[in-house]
Amino acid sequence: MSMSDPIADMLTRIRNANTARHSTVDVPSSRMKTAIADILIKEGYVKGYEILEDGVKKTIRITMKYGRNKNEKVLAGLKRISKPGLRVYASVEDMPKVLGGLGTAIVSTNKGVITDKEARKLGVGGEVLAFIW
Repeated sequence: MSMSDPIADMLTRIRNANTARHSTVDVPSSRMKTAIADILIKEGYVKGYEILEDGVKKTIRITMKYGRNKNEKVLAGLKRISKPGLRVYASVEDMPKVLGGLGTAIVSTNKGVITDKEARKLGVGGEVLAFIW
């Protein structure tokens, strides 16, 4: 059975693993999900990831990041913004700020999947995929 929103599935798996304080979480691989995982690492929300190959299937194993002895969560929240039923686009002027600049918006642009800060710097708009804080 095909999934209607694989990015929302990835974010939900990460959110659930964070709530249950798991050390890793496995997500089916795609280029978009790898780009999102790169942003999560660059912004400091997760430790890292590795791509596992099992024959035809590829999986991304994301290593979660916590504070001291797993009691403090580094990743407080994830929210999918643009959905298959309602796409959300933003120009440079209308680029959202998450929690007044404390969080990060992930934006899909013609320059690739980047953060809201990079999109403002490059002067491009695009589809607002998710908010992370």
